[in-house]
Amino acid sequence: MRSEVFLKSNAKGFRLDGKLAVITGAASGIGRAVATEFAGRGACISILDIDDEAAQALASQIAAAGGHAKAYCCDISRNDNVQTVFHHILQHGPIHILVNNAGISHVGDLLATSEHDFDRVFCVNVKGMYNCMRAALPHMQTHGGGVILNMASIAAISGLAERFAYSMSKGAVVAMTYSVAKDYLVDNIRCNCISPARVHTPFVDGFLRRNYPGQEKEMFEKLEKSQPIGRMAQPEEIAALALFLCSDEASFITGANYPIDGGFLNIRG
Repeated sequence: MRSEVFLKSNAKGFRLDGKLAVITGAASGIGRAVATEFAGRGACISILDIDDEAAQALASQIAAAGGHAKAYCCDISRNDNVQTVFHHILQHGPIHILVNNAGISHVGDLLATSEHDFDRVFCVNVKGMYNCMRAALPHMQTHGGGVILNMASIAAISGLAERFAYSMSKGAVVAMTYSVAKDYLVDNIRCNCISPARVHTPFVDGFLRRNYPGQEKEMFEKLEKSQPIGRMAQPEEIAALALFLCSDEASFITGANYPIDGGFLNIRG
């Protein structure tokens, strides 16, 4: 992250001044873009990531650009780890925003998905999100409300080839979002989710290097053209939607799943 980009984002748009935002999987990709965007809008950021070095580096970059951020090494699939980390975060004040972004993927249909593969995806993408919401919700109730934003995927509501476990997990994310929105509306807690299509992140680049060595450029172009809009999303575009949904301007929105997919769901040929 460059300081000039951070300062530019600080000058316009929705504000999150005085709010503490916890963002999981925030050291790279979409999570990094969300953390940077929210910090630029005045939020104090708690960066949660299993990659402690990358998380600490991002916190330092945000601080150097005039923002406020603290990094925590956290494996969200472990409830004891989540509870410990949230205990430390709450020493700095109540949590106003929780963005459940951390997740992993798996390529394979049902028969190519072992029990180990299935459990691994479930433990991070579903149980990890459960662990974080369960840690944050009681404190949001105590302090008058808050916002939870979950990262789902178009895989939750569209049949994608060879994405059995991933699709299962993201379908659960959407269902959890609706349930939490319903149950905790009385506590002034809003809960929504975002369903992106393909986003150009380091995960995509790594996937191409591992599976298509020497053909990365060709396969990247193929993936881009599979989107009706003709390209993948940029992480900053997902972050912009996240910012709106977590801002006070979205106070009438809860229990919603927002596709951000370049037309993938509705205008494919």
